[in-house]
Amino acid sequence: MDSLIATAAEAQEADALPRKIDVHTEDTPGAAPEPLPEAVTRKPVKQKSPAEWAYERIILYIQSFETQLDNEHEVAMGFTGSDAGILRIEGMGYFDPDIVTFYGTDPAGARTQLVQHVSQLNVILRALPRESRQDKPRRIGFRLARDLGS
Repeated sequence: MDSLIATAAEAQEADALPRKIDVHTEDTPGAAPEPLPEAVTRKPVKQKSPAEWAYERIILYIQSFETQLDNEHEVAMGFTGSDAGILRIEGMGYFDPDIVTFYGTDPAGARTQLVQHVSQLNVILRALPRESRQDKPRRIGFRLARDLGS
């Protein structure tokens, strides 16, 4: 019974620790619960800027999305609420305290960059056929996640 009672410090710690919960209708690759990388959990959420916190979580979503792709597809993002189209994600960053940016190319090959305030952040991840000149698909989520320690 004592395990159901939390001290004030334990309650504050549990409140500050990030949690990720996903529920799907079927067994989806990449949907199984996985421990969060140490780089995401070592610094309390309240000590992160909104941009840093959004950046870290988007990386995890991109990486998870890429586990569901075959070798003929790469991750891209669609722009919500606009006719700007899609961007093949080739890089990502943030500018404290509140800007997240995505780098890449559009389907015509034009260099593209999206700079977005975290309060306006909406990301639609899409599977885009990989460019035919490549031997294998590029997996940006796994490259970004290396910095997170996953």
